[in-house]
Order: sequence, then structure tokens, then C-alpha cells
Amino acid sequence: MGWKKFFSKEKKKDLDEGLEKTKKSFFSKIATSIAGKTTVDDEVLDSLEEVLVSSDVSVATTLKIIDRIEARVKEDSYVTTKQLMKLLKEEVAALMEENNTGDAVEFTIPKQEEPYVIMVVGVNGVGKTTTIGKLAYQLKKKGYKVVLGAADTFRAAAVDQLKIWAERVGVPIVQQGMGADPASVAFDTLESAKSQGADVVIIDTAGRLHNKINLMNELSKIKRVMQKVIPDAPHDVMLVLDGSTGQNAIEQAKQFTKATDITSLALTKLDGTAKGGVVIGISDQFKIPVKYIGVGEGMEHLQVFNRYEFVDSLFKGTDLE
Repeated sequence: MGWKKFFSKEKKKDLDEGLEKTKKSFFSKIATSIAGKTTVDDEVLDSLEEVLVSSDVSVATTLKIIDRIEARVKEDSYVTTKQLMKLLKEEVAALMEENNTGDAVEFTIPKQEEPYVIMVVGVNGVGKTTTIGKLAYQLKKKGYKVVLGAADTFRAAAVDQLKIWAERVGVPIVQQGMGADPASVAFDTLESAKSQGADVVIIDTAGRLHNKINLMNELSKIKRVMQKVIPDAPHDVMLVLDGSTGQNAIEQAKQFTKATDITSLALTKLDGTAKGGVVIGISDQFKIPVKYIGVGEGMEHLQVFNRYEFVDSLFKGTDLE
């Protein structure tokens, strides 16, 4: 598509490998569905629709993509099945561009006088605490002074896990232990960060079931208390979703966007699943920037999400280059 390559060869290789399972599943389904066909007709489009939905792109987003491809097929009057792949890549790319779904390359935060506060939310098991640790590592590597806050006080394991990450990365952590008031931990973290002259604060929050009504009250309280220290905190409310859960990740996003104002998304575990298509559906449905994606277990495997590189990797090796 003539896009400039933003990532280094190493980062691009990690992304290519991280999306390998999704790519193999997705394109093998397409190949099977259009076997024996030479031109794109209604039957081929119906098959493509089934493939997209089964690849966790979401029904609403799939219908949007199919409608666009159908319009272009009618306009061109004759489109081969080989050309279909080019059309699909272009429409997925256009959709993500319209949704303004991230085009950053490096781990950066806005320059400001007070610490930049990221409040991280998400249910247990999605890789929330691990994502916080990896993000702290990447930001520290860029020269930022990072402080962590262990406000997920409903599970001792969550506090312990964040302490391990803080030690591994070499950043300070503020914690009061299991059962402490999460808002109190957040307050102390921001005060400590200000006194240390920190650049960024990452607050871990409880990952209880996303359909609990008290989640909204708890997150609202944490925000109010933090604003006593830094009036415009939090600057980013990041929802972490497990990409391997497919449609369940979309349902979690629906519940959390009802509970609080989500400003960014991080999708984890894309390397271990064939459901990477969920990135396309989530970015389209929620119009919330996907900031980070996890494509492996190592600390280097949390990447800034870049829509150009994502689409290029997803379609790499499909006779388009």
C-alpha cells in the first residue's frame, strides 16, 4: 500500500510472529471458502462474511467491511478472488484509519509539570498487572521516572505480583497491602510521585467481575481522591483486554465503557491466539485508541500499536507485496 515502515526490523519481526496464528487461521479459512472460485460474487462475499465473523472481527464491523467491498466490486464490475485480498486489506486499513486507532511508534507521554497518571482497569486474568510491569519497563527505558501504585487490594497476589514487577524493572512502588482502601493507595502514590519528581504514575486497580455495579463507584472514588493531589488526574484510563478471548473481550469493553470513561486500550496475548481480528472489531466499535498490544511474554514484547504496521503484518505473505 506504499506505507512507510515505522518499526525497526526487530520490532516488526516480533509483530509478524505475534500475529502468525491469527494470519494462518484467517487466510486458510478464506482460501477454503473461495476454493474453485475465480470471480467475486454474492456467494464469495457471503463466505468472506462468515470468515470475518468467525475470526472475531465482530458482526457490526464485518457487515461494514462487506458492504464496502460489495460496492467496489459492483463499481469495477469484474473482480477476481485474488484481487479480493487486496480489497480486503485496503478496507481494513481504511476502517482503522477512520477510527484514528493509533499511529504512534515509541513509548512516550505528554510533557507536563505534574506526573502523568495512568489508571489501569480490567478483569482478573487478562494480563493487567503484567502489562503494567512491561509498560513501566518501556517507559523507564525511554528515560522516564516511573512510580507504580498497587491499588488492586482485593487480592494479595495482585499486590505481590506488582511488587515483583517493580523490583524486576527497578521502579518504586507504593502499596498498603491486601484489604487497604484502593483510593487511599492511589492518593499516597500520587503524593509520593510528586515528592520524587516522577514523570509518570501507573495505578493498578481491582479486577473484579466487570458486571459488578460497585465497580463504577469504586473507580469514581479513586478518581476523586487522586484529583485532590493532581486536579486533572487520571490523564489516561487504560482498559486491558485479553485478545485471546475474542468476543468476550468486546463484551468486557462494553461493560467497562459503561462503568467509566475509558481513554485507551491495551490488547494482550495476541501471540497465543488465532483471534487477533478482535483488534479490528474493537477499534471500530468503540472508537477508543488501541495504544498497546502484547505479542509475546518478554518485557520487549509489549508494543506501541501502530495501525499501519498491524495491517501490513496481518496481510504479509498474501501475494500482495
